[in-house]
Amino acid sequence: MHGESSAEESNSSHRVLSYNIKRGYGNDGTTDLPRTADVISKLHPDFVGLQEVDERCNRSGNVDQAQWLGEHLDMHAAFAPFMDYDGGRYGMAILSRYPIKKTEAVELARGREPRVALAAHVTLPDGNKLTLVNVHFDYIRDDTVRFEQATKVREFIQSLPNPAILLGDFNDTPESRTVKLFQDGFVEADKPADDPYTFSAEKPDREIDFLFASPESQWTVKTVDVIDEPLASDHRPVIAVLQLKSN
Repeated sequence: MHGESSAEESNSSHRVLSYNIKRGYGNDGTTDLPRTADVISKLHPDFVGLQEVDERCNRSGNVDQAQWLGEHLDMHAAFAPFMDYDGGRYGMAILSRYPIKKTEAVELARGREPRVALAAHVTLPDGNKLTLVNVHFDYIRDDTVRFEQATKVREFIQSLPNPAILLGDFNDTPESRTVKLFQDGFVEADKPADDPYTFSAEKPDREIDFLFASPESQWTVKTVDVIDEPLASDHRPVIAVLQLKSN
């Protein structure tokens, strides 16, 4: 599903990956962060939004997982904690090929656990600015808090002076009001119709991980793939090639 190349080849394409890594804890019952790194490396992303990341937690061998993955993948890393956990902190991370100029943890409504959205502001090689926003919304069945969290994230992205990419584990499905909130004014990285499911990795039967780009007028989605990776996590990775149009 590669699009036609336009006359404006100053347009910049970016490989963007969303992956709930479950702290490197695989479906074989072992924590294996090098295996997680290998899955990511093979996809050659420019930007990665990671959910369920440990920072020096006992259960994961006291490793600063965001820093470790950044070093092993030769990428810049940012981490935002949700909460203190098991001797360390638990949260989410963004990896970037380009230097991260600034990070923000946008506090969201509290559900079963505390939640933030992690925003990483980067300057692209052509001088354009881009913000990556990584989310992991509340997982309980009642969507009240999840929708409130999504509303706050939408407001944050719409307040930005530059283009943005939103990615993460939405813990909700395409027809939900949480996901529909981003289908207006954003470009959605639509997954292949014959393979849209992102969870569970072993027996995929629902689509809960998403990528969007804003504003709609500045982006083109080139390709989207859900990766068949049944072992490294309970989620499947989603990779999209997004093209930012020239100003």
